This record gives sequence, C-alpha cells and structure tokens, in this order.
Amino acid sequence: MRYHASEKFEIIRTVEGSHLPTKQALDMLGIPRTTFYRWYDLYLEGGFDGLADKSPCPKSVWNRIPDDRRDDLIAFALEHEALSTRELAVKYTDEKRYFGHCQRKLA
Repeated sequence: MRYHASEKFEIIRTVEGSHLPTKQALDMLGIPRTTFYRWYDLYLEGGFDGLADKSPCPKSVWNRIPDDRRDDLIAFALEHEALSTRELAVKYTDEKRYFGHCQRKLA
C-alpha cells in the first residue's frame, strides 16, 4: 500500500507521541520498522516535503546505444550484412574494442 505524504507524517507523529515503544506502536499500525525509519530519515532530511513520493525515472537506460556510437554501429552493420546480430556484436566489440559500460575505446 502506498501512503501519501500527509499519511506518512501522521504516522510519524503518532509513533513519536505514543507512550508505547516504537516497535509495539508500529506493530499495532501494521507498518514495518524499515519502512517507518526510511520515512523518518526522509522527514528529518527534507521535512514534510521529503515525504512526498518521487517519480521513479531512470537517468539512463541500460540497453540503449549511446548517440555518439549509433552512427558508427549502423555503418559497421551495413558493411557486414551477412552476419547475425550476435555475430555482429562479437565482431564489433572485437574490432572496435568498445565496451559500452566503460564509455571508452580501448587501444
């Protein structure tokens, strides 16, 4: 279940104001301790605004061909049309000695 920032804040206030130990209060609320302490850390770092859900958008896509390599790869593929995609990938990495995760060309 996803909670809104206001609900997270109310849970934090409830646990802080409770006479019960934190573990017992969280058990009664049905909130895992790891979840509560993650929220609490976010609250301490960013206040109420820190509790808002962040959109999960990746900074990069792991299997996307970088723009600076795409034209070179297309030209290479056109020169070797008879190769399968797997053979083409092996030949390209062998000849160009390029490993995408490193973002560098080896000599």
